[in-house]
Amino acid sequence: MSDKLIDHLFRHQFGKMVSILTKIFGFDHLETIEDAVQDTFIQAMRSWQNAIPENPEAWLTAASKNRVIDIFRSIKAEKNRTTKLNIQPDSTTLDELFLDHEIEDSQLRMIFTACHPRLDPRDQIAFSLRTISGFSIKEIAAALLIPHDTIKKRLQRSRKMIASENIEFEIPIGQELPTRIDRVLEVIYVIFNEGFHSNKKEMVTRKELCGEAIRLGKLILKKPEIRLPKVNALFALMCFHSARLDSKVNANNVLINLSQQDRSKWYFPLIMLGNEAMNQAVQSTDDFSSYHYEAAIASEHLRAPTFEATNWKSIAKWYEQLLQLQYSAYTQLNLAIVYLQLNDLDKAKANLDKINPQDLAQKIFYLFATKAEYYYLLKNQIESIRHIDLALAKVVNDSERQYFEEKKKSYL
Repeated sequence: MSDKLIDHLFRHQFGKMVSILTKIFGFDHLETIEDAVQDTFIQAMRSWQNAIPENPEAWLTAASKNRVIDIFRSIKAEKNRTTKLNIQPDSTTLDELFLDHEIEDSQLRMIFTACHPRLDPRDQIAFSLRTISGFSIKEIAAALLIPHDTIKKRLQRSRKMIASENIEFEIPIGQELPTRIDRVLEVIYVIFNEGFHSNKKEMVTRKELCGEAIRLGKLILKKPEIRLPKVNALFALMCFHSARLDSKVNANNVLINLSQQDRSKWYFPLIMLGNEAMNQAVQSTDDFSSYHYEAAIASEHLRAPTFEATNWKSIAKWYEQLLQLQYSAYTQLNLAIVYLQLNDLDKAKANLDKINPQDLAQKIFYLFATKAEYYYLLKNQIESIRHIDLALAKVVNDSERQYFEEKKKSYL
């Protein structure tokens, strides 16, 4: 049995099953529910050793239904935890609750509940990554660059807060919606970025996480009342980036610079899907979000037939506007890189000098690598080598390390 298949199914099914079972049993029993869903996957791994069922997702759904009765009995057996069950799990009700539209509704309710304003904003993302997309604590820690124990505490705090505050399992309406949707989009953005720029040591991209983020974006776009311009903009951004995934690394999983990527590998259907979403994102608003600007930048890269034909001046303009809207050290760094492409070394240096290295946390090696390129263009070999060595000392990902090692050779 393929580990990749199990991982794919877990990503796509965990959130579905946890959401629908939470709708049945309530948030008081969330840990029991999560354990039950994990048990279902363990059972799947054992049952599929010799043969994978023709429809694995249907198998998992059926197994989850069967687990409902087990969960019900387990909860009934717990002291002082026999109340607050939303429904009795009879077969008719279960069949109705596991219909596709009910599962989608439950997932949307879970997304918005996880982003409730009563939860600490720092806890919302960790809780969402766990309950919606099945991240392990270790994976959440890697995605957010936060210690393992801190993530564990945030999850526990979220569960307690939801239970103690009796937070409703619902999609918000009216004035409450804008704030909640912003948090939801941030969570999806974090999931996507962990796929597109993985923090894992052994891989630079994780396609299944990019796919999961796109799936969640599509889920939101299905609901007319939350189909906002910024949602379409984020969806466009994810489509544009995902279209380039197959060209991002070579057969040995070594990172390929954008200038060297095979553009024939870019996936045109995703580009078209992104274009459609971007058209929707700009049609009904002049209030552009950060996702609008990032999608515009990604679109400029896709529009260029060759790296040399890239409209770097346009990209610089979008980055400048993005910085005015929302400061980020990463945006400042990217703008510096664009000015290096334009051979405007003074502006590149000015942007590099504005960056507080601590704001880049574990990604500080990008700053060192960019400075190495800056000094290389200045023909200062000593500083160029010194900074690429600093980058190599900080980089964790094996693929990126190999890329920087090759870069160092070009500086010698």
